Formats: sequence, C-alpha cells, structure tokens
Amino acid sequence: MKSLILITAIALSPTLAFAAGTHAGGHDEYAMGAPAEASAGDMRTVEVTMRETDEGTMIFEPAELSFVDGETVRLVITNAGELDHEFVMDTVEANAEHKELMARFPEMEHDDPNAVRLQPGETGEILWTFENAGQYEFACLMLGHYESGMHGPLNVTKS
Repeated sequence: MKSLILITAIALSPTLAFAAGTHAGGHDEYAMGAPAEASAGDMRTVEVTMRETDEGTMIFEPAELSFVDGETVRLVITNAGELDHEFVMDTVEANAEHKELMARFPEMEHDDPNAVRLQPGETGEILWTFENAGQYEFACLMLGHYESGMHGPLNVTKS
C-alpha cells in the first residue's frame, strides 16, 4: 500500500514532472543554438577538463569558452577529478533553474544534448552548433559544485 501511495504521489507531482521533462530530452530549443550531427563536416574540437584543485576549488579548464555564431564544435569533456561532475551549457537563467532542481533532486538523470555527466576518469562529448550571439554559461550544477567555483562564461560572438 505504501508503494502505491508513493507511486501516485510521484506521478501527480508537478515538480517531478517538470524535472523529468527538462532532463529527458524535454528541451525543444536552446537559446544559444542546437545539437549538431557528427556528419556536420569540419568542426573545431575544444577540450574541456573538469577537476578539483588541492585547495578544494572545483574548476573547468579553460575557465572561459568563446565561439562564433554559426560555428559547429565538438566539445570533448574529461573529468580529471575525484568526484562526479557535469558540464551543462545554457543561459545563466536556465542554469539557475536547473541548479535549483538539482538541489532538490540530486540523483536526477540527464539526457539533454547540451549536457554531460561524467564519473572520475570518464570522457564525453557534445556536438553543438552555436547559432545565436550572446552571453551564456557553462557549469556543473551538482550540489555545491557551482558554489565551489565550477562555472564560467560561454560567449558567442557575431561572425
């Protein structure tokens, strides 16, 4: 009986429905562009490393990313740290909302083309076409990681 009540509560919860929609391919559009296909032709490869410093700060290397509108890139992201990390790129506002959801549901699974979650030693990639000039952000939105320094500006300039 307790299981039935729990299942019913989860199914009827608007917050959980929103979380699932956001993290199971629920985004139809992204302000900065769109996922790219591997067959997109020539594309620049940008390597990003996620790790913790000896002082406990959590960082991305490089600390800032810049692209030109219309550019298609392969982001190769490596977790060189000792903790799980994620790389999420979006608007500052969308990342703030996502961070709030992550605080409430820290074990949330992600299936968005603008994000990758990696265990220590893993490497993943995102293929992306940056279509709109503007100021965006990349971040690790896992509980406490953003506050420990794991975020940076993502700039898309006009070509």
